[in-house]
Amino acid sequence: MTVISGIKTITERLVERSKPGREAYLARLQSAVEEGPRRSSLTCGNLAHGFAACGMSDKAALAEDVAPNLAIITAYNDMLSAHEPFGQFPDIMKQAAQDAGGVAQIAAGVPAMCDGVTQGQKGMELSLFSRDVIAMATAVGLSHNMFDAVACLGVCDKIVPGLLIGALTFGHLPAVFIPAGPMPSGLPNDEKARIRQLYAEGKVGRDELLEAESASYHSPGTCTFYGTANSNQMLMEFMGLHLPGSSFINPGTPLREALTREATKRALAITASGNEFTPVGEMIDEKAIINGVIGLHATGGSTNHTLHLVAIAKAAGIQLTLEDISDLAACTPLLARVYPNGLADVNHFHAAGGLPYLIGELLAEGHLHEDVKTIWGDGLLNMTQEPKLDSEGIVWETAPRKAANNKILATVKEPFSSDGGLKMLEGNLGKAVIKISAVKDEHHIIEAPVRIFDTQDGIRVAFEAGELNHDMIAVCRFQGPRSNGMPELHKLTPPLGVLQDRGFKVALITDGRMSGASGKVPAAIHLTPEAADEGPIAKLRDGDVVCIDARTGKLDVKIDASEWDSRTAAKSDLTHGTHGMGTELFAAFRSIVSGADTGASVL
Repeated sequence: MTVISGIKTITERLVERSKPGREAYLARLQSAVEEGPRRSSLTCGNLAHGFAACGMSDKAALAEDVAPNLAIITAYNDMLSAHEPFGQFPDIMKQAAQDAGGVAQIAAGVPAMCDGVTQGQKGMELSLFSRDVIAMATAVGLSHNMFDAVACLGVCDKIVPGLLIGALTFGHLPAVFIPAGPMPSGLPNDEKARIRQLYAEGKVGRDELLEAESASYHSPGTCTFYGTANSNQMLMEFMGLHLPGSSFINPGTPLREALTREATKRALAITASGNEFTPVGEMIDEKAIINGVIGLHATGGSTNHTLHLVAIAKAAGIQLTLEDISDLAACTPLLARVYPNGLADVNHFHAAGGLPYLIGELLAEGHLHEDVKTIWGDGLLNMTQEPKLDSEGIVWETAPRKAANNKILATVKEPFSSDGGLKMLEGNLGKAVIKISAVKDEHHIIEAPVRIFDTQDGIRVAFEAGELNHDMIAVCRFQGPRSNGMPELHKLTPPLGVLQDRGFKVALITDGRMSGASGKVPAAIHLTPEAADEGPIAKLRDGDVVCIDARTGKLDVKIDASEWDSRTAAKSDLTHGTHGMGTELFAAFRSIVSGADTGASVL
């Protein structure tokens, strides 16, 4: 199978650009492989500490250095619905490891915060930085050098990218990601969005809003809309780190438990002690990264991954850019309609054929690299299988080549859109990204005067006061990583959606983030340079006319060049972002974090 010429060209330039960093990374990986986790070379004191809490059989296996030892890195907590099922996983995995002749130990717990809880709250200023904390915590857990492979338990927004970045720093180890699955379908997502807009307009009260939200988020499992958490699951499958077809199996089902056991056994089977050694640092190469980006575009996935994929690639010595991501969007048809890019939720998506169908369709039409490694064997074709459960256990079937519902899943020849809808914008305001897969065609170009705000609360107050009932581009600045950790501004979606429904031309420009659930209002986000770095966004004034053109990829203020050059950047009092909810602890992060276009990372 060969890829189409556009994808081949982008891949070749990525390989060439990344060559120095990738070669150095692979050299370090090979050195670590040769050293290996030789537990017998540890001092008796080291080893005794390492297995002191184990049972006698596990102690004997580890002491003899013959049984593979699996590190479990878990993001379990029982506040996050998506992560609550992980509480049961370690016991299942430890027994599965013993059955396979190995050992499994919980090597570390990593923090897991919920952006749904912190949206619009002070705690959101820690959210993006938590990704790099998770990567560091993963490394701390693996640093004991007791392990032959790692199993990562994580689902949500910053958690999976953080786990993968951490695992890639131990790229000589195989890594398997084990999902928990989505909650069953609740209140339809479009109905939830309708109630949110009514609340923003003051037409329903808090009781009605809470009832709708509780009917949407109602049980253990991932939220069912296609935001960053479910985009994470898609990425892990497209990049070969999940078992095939395992991303969207509901928690608490026999198949979910069987898949957890199978993933544990597979992690042990691909260690250096077996015949299928698959270190994660070799797996996640330039082609695997490209496949992940294509999966993002083909499914209309989260804008947050324009940050995360760049940071993940960097951890493997690969220099992915926003230009690569944008150019791949032009090569990739949109094949999925999942809320907010459609009415279906991820359960409907999975029932229609889900990821195994989608990977098979893209492979068949030359839109993915097949010649990659996966945890299930060489070749991405391995990921076109579906797990089923019979009396003997899991059986694997080739996914149907036809979707069960063509309103949810399309074909390459008859896509929902000819491109992925995630684009880079560039102009005299800097560089940003925009997701238009859920934005109607008539809103792809917005030219209007701007209203300047330095907080999202300022926009809310102005909306409630009736000050925004006109054509307008809201500018929410000083929201970048150096300002306050780059929080998501998803609470702006309902009021801006109301203004759009009233017939006004409306858009958003920000150096902050929007949620993976951002939808119908055009939003130029992740603008860099950010306001705190005296980026052009800090030179804007109320009334300046700006054009967002998602068709040509332009983002410009319409102003005389000499006047623009003469302006100085506005300042903002950022002291509110230096304390409260633990932000004090992240001052060093804010001072050294990279720009959004290079992953907004401190690593």
